[in-house]
Amino acid sequence: MRVIFMGTPEFAVPSLKILYETHEIICVVTQPDRPKGRGQKLQPSPVKVFATENNLPIIQPQKIKSPEVVDELKKFRADLIVVVAFGQILSQEILDLPKFGCINVHASLLPKYRGAAPIEWCLINGETLTGVTTMKMDAGLDTGDMLLKTEVPITDEMILPDLREKLCTAGAALLSETIKNLETIQPIKQDDSLSNYAPMLKKDTGKIDWNKPAREIHNLVRGLYGGAFTTFNDEKYKIWRTKISDAEKLDAGEIKIIGKKLLAGTGDGVLEILEIQAPNAKKVSAADFINGRKNFAGKFD
Repeated sequence: MRVIFMGTPEFAVPSLKILYETHEIICVVTQPDRPKGRGQKLQPSPVKVFATENNLPIIQPQKIKSPEVVDELKKFRADLIVVVAFGQILSQEILDLPKFGCINVHASLLPKYRGAAPIEWCLINGETLTGVTTMKMDAGLDTGDMLLKTEVPITDEMILPDLREKLCTAGAALLSETIKNLETIQPIKQDDSLSNYAPMLKKDTGKIDWNKPAREIHNLVRGLYGGAFTTFNDEKYKIWRTKISDAEKLDAGEIKIIGKKLLAGTGDGVLEILEIQAPNAKKVSAADFINGRKNFAGKFD
């Protein structure tokens, strides 16, 4: 098929790669380069990097719905548009362009976890099972008819990068199977009564409330992997990895060092902090953190 691919992050690259190997990619649409790092230099998206390396035509629209972009997409006369974590909502005019419509690879078992951050919210909410769904896109937000699904179990200590890798690999395989059987698959309408929403993450999503149970805080930490944070003496500390401890009860937020273990009390249970990042410092193991702060004591705010 003649395929237009729309995607942006690393998650989308395996799907683009498998399409590149089996179909004709006539255009890759990805988000504009964004400033990153301390120098705030413009960096291309992972999808753009792959497209550049393989000499694929690239479009980077500020607004995919703008008339000039729609006119440009029309010229390609695509059989199919595939969307994987692109980051912009398509207009009905674009959805109507290709002969076989638009297929989306969504990282959840729809209709659960519609929205921008399904992988993170599955972990934050303590789910034990997730997966990938391919669907025919419509004008709604992840509301299109479902095509195929594949399940991915979530283990107790799985963190965001682990789950993301499993899902992007599963998604690429499912996309390939979907396109191969596109004309025989019977689409299934989503049951809106079973849906829930995975909204975009905000800066304060990762703020730890030590009055919550240890399990809930642990899920937040593994679901955000570097996005969970707390304060100590009015300074921000990032908590990267934790595990639930069987240590004796501590007050909510209370810090205790036992040997090379850094413990923190919660509203129900105790957490062992495995990786932590102090202000203006790099992420380190708890043991290395303790070596530099043997008298670290008090309470996280």
